[in-house]
Amino acid sequence: MQKSIEKTGRLLLAMTLTLGVAFGAQAAGSDKSKEGDFVRGARAWAENCTRCHNVRDPKELRDDQWKTTVTHMRVRGGLTGQQTRDIIKFMQESN
Repeated sequence: MQKSIEKTGRLLLAMTLTLGVAFGAQAAGSDKSKEGDFVRGARAWAENCTRCHNVRDPKELRDDQWKTTVTHMRVRGGLTGQQTRDIIKFMQESN
């Protein structure tokens, strides 16, 4: 139980730091490059996925599994195509 709590705490800290970096990069005027998709994905993930889900470790799924999972959740969560692509990018690059 303690290991699970520690893992969740470390993951939450990592995701918080990732979001902080992502929002900072956007505030600094990042363009719509590869990083831009990651930044938008971090924001879309924080605004949409965490409403219903606990924080998940990106390493829980392979890149191809994240694509399938997020595409499935596009319908269930009412995500736009761009949000879906951005979240996939964020999860895969965090993997």
